[in-house]
Amino acid sequence: MSVINVLFICHGNICRSPMAEFMLKDMVAKAGLSEQFQIDSAAISTEEIGNPMYPPARKKLEEHGIVCEKREARQLTDADYWDYDLIIGMDEESMRGIKKICGADLSHKCTLMMNFTDRPGTEVADPWYTRDFDQTYRDLEDGCRGLLSKLGGGR
Repeated sequence: MSVINVLFICHGNICRSPMAEFMLKDMVAKAGLSEQFQIDSAAISTEEIGNPMYPPARKKLEEHGIVCEKREARQLTDADYWDYDLIIGMDEESMRGIKKICGADLSHKCTLMMNFTDRPGTEVADPWYTRDFDQTYRDLEDGCRGLLSKLGGGR
């Protein structure tokens, strides 16, 4: 059985992408599928590199019983394109950054998070600006459930 490598991408890697990372890790663990997935997250920018997850983002996950291991923001690299099976951006800015860093998506592995929901093409709003961590959580939960379902992990 091969491992599915999933990488979530957002602007700074301190809110949306690590939230998605830990949410999907939690879902696959509860489904007994942890050994079938490698899940990580990264940024398109350099401004938060080395910083921990944004405290309100961590708090929102903890409110839902999702454990967040210690991590530091990192930037996407061109090597990540070849190391991951799916690279999932949170918004169009993320998708442009992925293309800028990784080049053309020749293997068709890059997509928007909300393309795994009944709202394809929409963006996951950045709670750093909106301050609405509840909406971001709901969008990421929908996206992660849809992704897991598509990958055969059920609901």
